[in-house]
Amino acid sequence: MSQIAGEPAVQDFVEVRLPAAGAYLSVLRTATAGLAARLDFTLDEIEDLRIAVDEACAILLQQAVGGSVLSCVFTLVGDSLRVTVSAPTTDGRAPERDTFAWTVLSALAGEVDSSVDEDRTVSISLHKKRGTGPGAS
Repeated sequence: MSQIAGEPAVQDFVEVRLPAAGAYLSVLRTATAGLAARLDFTLDEIEDLRIAVDEACAILLQQAVGGSVLSCVFTLVGDSLRVTVSAPTTDGRAPERDTFAWTVLSALAGEVDSSVDEDRTVSISLHKKRGTGPGAS
């Protein structure tokens, strides 16, 4: 993997693919906690990320195509964790940014963004740096 000038080198990435159903979200919460702990996030920051990942998935599952796959990519870079969840959707509409759910995501994760691919796959990216946000000490 090549490094972009001025960007920290990617340490690791983990991809988890599972059925787009709420019953499987505990797997992603556990993976989130384990990877954040690996980066020495505080317990409060870990809990914030777990809640943020859960909320991002809940947003996607509302419009996910039945029987589809939810993908979650965790990228560890320096002292931060980027989590991108994505799923094929029925309408290919990006989440509204003026909702309570989006406000919660932004407060818990720091940087939040979304995108829609040409095949109507919606992605939500969360980027949390250690030592920032409401759960930071």
